[in-house]
Amino acid sequence: MTIFEASTGRHCLNAVNPLHASVYFAPEPQDELAALGLERGAMVYLASRAAPLGAVDAGTVTATFYNFNHEHVQRYIPAAWTVTTPAEVLTARLRGADRTLRRLLGKEALTSTEMTEAAELAMRATEACRREARPLYAANADLPVPEEPHLALWHAATLLREHRGDGHLAALAIAGLSGIEALVLHNATGTAPTSALFMRTRGWSARQWDTTRDQLRERGLLDEAGNLTQAGTALRGETEVLTDRLDAAPYDHLGPAATARLTELAGGFSKTLRAAGAFPAVHFGKG
Repeated sequence: MTIFEASTGRHCLNAVNPLHASVYFAPEPQDELAALGLERGAMVYLASRAAPLGAVDAGTVTATFYNFNHEHVQRYIPAAWTVTTPAEVLTARLRGADRTLRRLLGKEALTSTEMTEAAELAMRATEACRREARPLYAANADLPVPEEPHLALWHAATLLREHRGDGHLAALAIAGLSGIEALVLHNATGTAPTSALFMRTRGWSARQWDTTRDQLRERGLLDEAGNLTQAGTALRGETEVLTDRLDAAPYDHLGPAATARLTELAGGFSKTLRAAGAFPAVHFGKG
């Protein structure tokens, strides 16, 4: 049972998540993983995010990532594991995160008392995360916690992100949304990555995207202009509410005051990341 409004946890994660997500738009992780022999782009992303699971096959990655074209995943997994090992990828991933945060946040932020406090609060929240039916969270939870506060915060952000993400995938399945359908609806909000970025990174063709958009129109979830209908907005809202319920435990455990404090601290660091160009505007928006 939640002890305060479940969406409070969502707001907190919205503040925390950029600390993890910044690595997906930064050159440093690409450089570190390419040095292992992985191809830049899709192979680097798939291998780095799947590495905590071990040397899994394409089917496992498609199942746990949900919104990727399986044929796209098969081009890179398990081929990545013939080039390097998950253990080497995890070490390089952490080096890339370290370099990214050092560049974007600066030494003063990394060594601040606020960073240490944020890391401690975020790690405390993860104490209540559940492993059941959450494969990406559970795999990351078995990794050691880095000693440096900024990397401990990055690790905690990863755990909280994947914990909510695993729950969100269950909510999407209950809503009857396929992976690409979820992407198209998300893009229709105008606040998500562009359709071009989604198609390129998830391996969907323009024809598949357009076909899916037509199917969502037939279901009454999008209008002729590709905007969310009332039914589409309601379905997305129901999915978020269920996701909130499935992800309430970490923030219930932390409590209202500490959750608000973590939101404040992480929000400040995320604001710095955005100001430093961590999330290029060209990658976000409807269309």
